[in-house]
Amino acid sequence: MIQSAELAGVFDELADSYDHGHHEEIARALIGQVAPGADDTVADVACGAGAVALQLVRERSASAKPVLAVDLSPGMVAVGRARAAATANARIDWRVGDAVPLPVPDHSLDVVFCASSLHFLGARALADWRRALRPGGRVGFSLPLATHFRPSPRFAELLAGDVPLPAGAPEASEWTEARGFTGATSRVLALGTRRVVLVSASRPDGG
Repeated sequence: MIQSAELAGVFDELADSYDHGHHEEIARALIGQVAPGADDTVADVACGAGAVALQLVRERSASAKPVLAVDLSPGMVAVGRARAAATANARIDWRVGDAVPLPVPDHSLDVVFCASSLHFLGARALADWRRALRPGGRVGFSLPLATHFRPSPRFAELLAGDVPLPAGAPEASEWTEARGFTGATSRVLALGTRRVVLVSASRPDGG
């Protein structure tokens, strides 16, 4: 298993040159697919510079609950905090630390988002999301499409071996439901020459 310090170091180095535009497009698409409620308790898992969290708080009222944003890279969280400072009503609870397990009680979240990170976290993340979500809670995550993913050797070494990159949307839905979620819906999002699969699903009411 990849050590957290190694993964954090890699993303610390990327923090100042991160492709915010790419990740914001994924964030917008994921939020649109999951459609969280205005009062939902939400976590942005392995948040990076907070693309999902920042997009959410721009659309929520000042009285809404803060969005929890967790990442093990201090550099990424620092960039996210700086970006949030320019956003009105940016109610985000930033945390530096491992995203698995999430620092929340059992069955306390309505929605979990994980953009562009699950293939580093591993399948253990889905088990933790089931723990953290209320019955009927929703997840939304993205994975690179296998046919379009060309990681550098350094990044390839960081990939979790138990998260198969899907060749298409149906494969992503099947894998998600095999990990204990229901009603999985997946679609391929084209971003220039890159392709990602967006997945949304629910925690079973009795699971």
